[in-house]
Amino acid sequence: MTVQFDFVGLVTADMAATLAFYRLLGMDIPPEADSAPHAEAVGAGGVRLAWDTVEVVRSTHPGWEMPGGAGRVSLAFRCADPADVDRMYAVVTGAGHPGFKEPWDAFWGQRYAIVQDPDGTPVDLYAPLSEVPAAS
Repeated sequence: MTVQFDFVGLVTADMAATLAFYRLLGMDIPPEADSAPHAEAVGAGGVRLAWDTVEVVRSTHPGWEMPGGAGRVSLAFRCADPADVDRMYAVVTGAGHPGFKEPWDAFWGQRYAIVQDPDGTPVDLYAPLSEVPAAS
């Protein structure tokens, strides 16, 4: 059997708020998942994104505490085009979620922005630029 990457799991302090955030980004998550201790959604590429409540993780890992601060994991969502990066950034921040870095044209040839989910996880929004900006 070949090992295959299949799943990203996140722990959340507020399942309903977290799932609402990821629905803004296009994840198809049923409403009844808001009150569940575990939820999953399958992305367009087939990789599953899942969430467990703090209580579930503590029940299987006694003494576990939720890590703080940014950089625990970063997720990235590809947008349709550079204008869609700006649009999605506005949708997410307009819904009250923190913007970590406003959209910019990155030197590596992508329109890029970073927002944060309700638990502080950085979520990148990106799309290829039609032209790669010249290095300064």
